[in-house]
Amino acid sequence: MGQTVTDAMVRVEDVHKSYGSGAAAVHALRGVSFEVPRGELVALKGRSGSGKTTLLNIVGGLDTPDRGRVDVEGRDLAGLDEEGLLALRRDRVGFVFQSFGLIPILSAAENVGVPLRLRGADPREREERVELLLSLVGLADHAAQRPGELSGGQQQRVAIARALANNPSLLIADEPTGQLDAETGHAVMELLRAVVRSENVTALVATHDTTLLGLADRVLELSDGQIVEH
Repeated sequence: MGQTVTDAMVRVEDVHKSYGSGAAAVHALRGVSFEVPRGELVALKGRSGSGKTTLLNIVGGLDTPDRGRVDVEGRDLAGLDEEGLLALRRDRVGFVFQSFGLIPILSAAENVGVPLRLRGADPREREERVELLLSLVGLADHAAQRPGELSGGQQQRVAIARALANNPSLLIADEPTGQLDAETGHAVMELLRAVVRSENVTALVATHDTTLLGLADRVLELSDGQIVEH
């Protein structure tokens, strides 16, 4: 068992989550179990309403299951207090959302640097890390531009760079290509795959775009709150 803890970045065991009560209750997750090995890009597919976002929020420490266990890097999230969960989200997990979530009045470089400022990183270290990440996502020449001056694909690249700012070990992306056209979405997914390799990060990416699934190391399908075996 100890060997599995070492090899798995994420382990989810019999996780259940419902919203509401009685006859009106919505059972978002019904006994979900899976593992994500270190260094893999795992795609989570499923229709809208299948429970993908709920599952990602639970793995990322943004929500808690009704029952079941979630381990990230061998740590049981149920054993962490609010401060511990905050540290996990700040230092170990990077989030990328469909809506980009950039701060409109800040430049691309300033947006990427926000997590480093929150951590109190040395200004020179912050500057170097931001420069490196913008180069990694192909936006070195757009550092001074604000989100409104960038295309959707460029904004999502900035969001990915920001998610990597604190050197997370786990990247969680919820429909990161949902607002992008097919070609741009494919480029962003290829970027995520490249980032997994170059930054030695593990990624769990939810998508309903079947054309992107071929870029993942492994695909998990969620249907009606359960993992479907193939």
